Amino acid sequence: MKYRSFIIAILFTVAGGSLFAQKAQWQFKAVKASDGLQLSVTGTLAADTVVYAFGNKEGLPVTTIEWDSAIASNIIVGSIAEPAAQKKKEALLDNAEVAYHDKTFSATLNLAVKGELPYLKGTLNYMGFTGKEFVGPIPVEFYLKKQADGSFSGGEFVLAENNQQLTLSSVDLKNPASNCGIEPVKDNSSLWKNFLLGLLGGLVALITPCVFPMIPLTVSFFTKKAADKSKGVGKATMYGLFIFLIYVSLSIPFHVIGNVDKQIYNAISTNVYLNLIFFIIFVVFAISFFGFFEITLPGSIANKADSKRGTNLLGIFFMALTLAIVSFSCTGPILGSLLAGTAADGAWPLTAGLAGFGLALGLPFALFAMFPGWLSSLPRSGGWLDTVKVVLGFVELALAFKFFSNADLTGHWGILKREIFLGAWVVLALGCFAYLMGWFSFKKQYSKPVIGKTRIIFALLFLAIGIYLAPGVTNTGYARLSLVSGFPPPACYSVYTTPVNCDKPIDDFFAAQKLAKEKNKPLLIDFTGWACVNCRKMEENVWVKKVVKEQMDKFILVSLYVDDKKALPVDEQFLFKDKDGNQKKIITIGDKWGNFQAENFGAVSQPWYVLLSPDGRLLNPPVGYTPDADEYAKWLECGYGAFLKGK
Repeated sequence: MKYRSFIIAILFTVAGGSLFAQKAQWQFKAVKASDGLQLSVTGTLAADTVVYAFGNKEGLPVTTIEWDSAIASNIIVGSIAEPAAQKKKEALLDNAEVAYHDKTFSATLNLAVKGELPYLKGTLNYMGFTGKEFVGPIPVEFYLKKQADGSFSGGEFVLAENNQQLTLSSVDLKNPASNCGIEPVKDNSSLWKNFLLGLLGGLVALITPCVFPMIPLTVSFFTKKAADKSKGVGKATMYGLFIFLIYVSLSIPFHVIGNVDKQIYNAISTNVYLNLIFFIIFVVFAISFFGFFEITLPGSIANKADSKRGTNLLGIFFMALTLAIVSFSCTGPILGSLLAGTAADGAWPLTAGLAGFGLALGLPFALFAMFPGWLSSLPRSGGWLDTVKVVLGFVELALAFKFFSNADLTGHWGILKREIFLGAWVVLALGCFAYLMGWFSFKKQYSKPVIGKTRIIFALLFLAIGIYLAPGVTNTGYARLSLVSGFPPPACYSVYTTPVNCDKPIDDFFAAQKLAKEKNKPLLIDFTGWACVNCRKMEENVWVKKVVKEQMDKFILVSLYVDDKKALPVDEQFLFKDKDGNQKKIITIGDKWGNFQAENFGAVSQPWYVLLSPDGRLLNPPVGYTPDADEYAKWLECGYGAFLKGK
């Protein structure tokens, strides 16, 4: 009996599900009942087809209904009547008695309803048997509209193709009304930025307890094993090169998936579940850095790599691989921050970041081999390395809040508001200050640390950070913190009912275009994202400048969130075919505006700014992140000038 679920998992497979689905046709209808609704599910089955019933016990093949998330909390399923169900003992399931339907599937579900239901939408997941094959669960989406008499009718939910909602035939990217303005930020800036961030991360990883002690040991190994100094230098250089190549190779999968869908990077970086996973991972890493336990990759992996090490080329590669594996507990969180932080930028910026990380880790081994005298100038390993780990633990916790914030914002949960986020960062900054001052220690730190000048300097730095962030929890003009703009949630995502520094723009293009026509004003389209750091920097550091605000007031501003995971109303969901012939389901707000941006303006990055006339003509070339307020104001001014000429 205990193996039944395992047997079902083996027997039932989605493979062949599309063929099986053709052997079952479904109808759905709901009528009012005294205590709620009665949902009728009817299936017409082919002669050789069996579908298992709703009423089967846990661990047996069964049919279930999963409700749409928007209405799931309003529905409680009560009793289920299946008058046509038959029963038999199934030999493959320990002779367990299972209920099934053949020829016709008929079931009535009694539903208790809380509040008003504008529609019934869900997925019927059924398991079946045809010929000699178990199949399922096979999903069938259904959507029933509410009728005047309170009943619900409709059928299977199929997305209709509709390109009219997303395609602007009036936009000609190659021929704007004017070519005035500024050039968009080149990709090279993103490459260099990520390379430098990776380099910084690699330098931090270099002074962790997992890596730092390896430098003199490894350099000594190569110089002593070599017949002469030049060979030792060459082998140490190859060792550093292999470290560099190992980390760069981590970006290869991103180049592959980037060819599938240009918007995949934004989808990855703003995925709710992925951000929650990163949140959990970073919390676990932080606790590990505090010394409560050690995180390492399985020892068998390191042992296998270490067993093949040597002084030939292949052996040197395995030595580099061994270092990457055994140092994972220290480099993993830093590397994870880099991967998550650059995921939305694309494959090449990610490669640049990993190249910087690998260079910072690999280069010292070659340099110290060339100049072995430098080894004596290195500080000795000791308690200061543990201090570095603990400080990194506080940093990891701060980053964990950022990932949870991304999930909270795109999912519209309303849990981690701006002031709570900043309050958590204040507590972490002050906690790190107190730790560095020696006011408390963690579990594995038995000896009292020496509070030297360097430690005091870093302690004061974290104290300054905490003091700087503190006004962010208030509802005053001082709450706008320009140095960290982009990391906390937006000003409008606040615990206060009327937050200051908060202007909510229109968030629907077609509503904004209608208003633009009524007022005869041009449109400023702001393609943005809830989890977009540079978007917040523009809003909080550039848009607030007087020279920019004066120009923006001449436009109808519309902010389109491309990472919004909130589902569109069912009647507004559709199937879209882009210029390349790819079909995409437009289910969420982010799906709609992300594809709208890519289809009409050939861009998938945020922020992205576009100026249009009320009738949809492009006024000047679009631009991306523009931190110079004067340049951004000139771009707005020249676009408005093009609009006036066009009038």
